[in-house]
Amino acid sequence: MLGALLGQALDRRLQLHSWAQVRERLGGRPALRNDELLFVLLGRLAKSDGRVVDGHIQQARQEMRSLEMNDAAQRRAIAAFSRGKSGHDRLRGYLRRLAAQPHAAEGVLRACWRMVWADGRVGPAERDLIQLWGKWLGWTSEQVQALAQDYGPARKPLVEGTLTYQEALRLLGVAATTEPAQIKRAYRRLLSRHHPDKIAGSGASAAQVREATEKTRELHSAYTLIRQRRDFR
Repeated sequence: MLGALLGQALDRRLQLHSWAQVRERLGGRPALRNDELLFVLLGRLAKSDGRVVDGHIQQARQEMRSLEMNDAAQRRAIAAFSRGKSGHDRLRGYLRRLAAQPHAAEGVLRACWRMVWADGRVGPAERDLIQLWGKWLGWTSEQVQALAQDYGPARKPLVEGTLTYQEALRLLGVAATTEPAQIKRAYRRLLSRHHPDKIAGSGASAAQVREATEKTRELHSAYTLIRQRRDFR
């Protein structure tokens, strides 16, 4: 009985739900908040092949924008991303609890696939991690792998090489003389509107989610072309 009471007290006071989390807390590592878990996962994926590249950083920033995080939430996300790179967190308990929220679980897996494709390829370590996390989320290996098809470049060639500068401007709804800050705002607004996670959360069909994914890719290509032509970051 004493053990049960102590367990309840720990759960209420420290928000610990597994012995792995108890060990983390005793070792000086705070338990992860719900809004930190995703970025710990993304940080671990980015580092899993040995080196974090600029594409990984940009993708993490895009995830923050799509979630419309305020400044405080962004600071937590950045810290969680760095924490994830260390690979020290035990994530099984967190992901098993998240399995009770199917839409959230799918959103996490989709974000993971977007992160690993940020550098243009998927390494075996990255694939193994996503498959393992999917298993803890209650997904089959086939279901996890099926999500990858929505993000891999093999699905549809990227359009940087075929998109003209004028087409890129029209796609973002800007002009050649538009200030860079306005171009960035237009790009982010369109990304938020067409982001596949937002579409999926509204109860859209799989075909609509795939269409939103392709639209997001085209927007990214258009913005990249304009940014390179206008020479701004």
